[in-house]
Amino acid sequence: MPERKTNSSNYQNQSFLESKCPLNELLFSMSRRWTTDILFCIEEGKNRFSAIREELTYITDHILSDRLKTLEKNGLISRHQYQGMPPKVTYALTEHGVELCRLLEQLCEFSSLIYEDKGVAV
Repeated sequence: MPERKTNSSNYQNQSFLESKCPLNELLFSMSRRWTTDILFCIEEGKNRFSAIREELTYITDHILSDRLKTLEKNGLISRHQYQGMPPKVTYALTEHGVELCRLLEQLCEFSSLIYEDKGVAV
């Protein structure tokens, strides 16, 4: 993925907001397509790349790989590689990931309350 231009107004605005409150960074990261779905898959026990890929039918391998790396970098999941033939990799939620999933589930319930009468599919 190409580096973002640090002199763009979008980047500068985001940096400013992140400096005001870390929540802005979390919301930006979680709002990237497929990110929360991947977290929920891992929470449900789908802890291998192929299992997540199968569950999220329309995600590409490239995007899944990118999101997994970002979630690991942010300390929300851990990656475990096992030796053997073929090599095996599994993913697990960290303590922060477990707590975030709990909070996201509460937000999903709250969203249902807000949007249920507005014709939005929830």
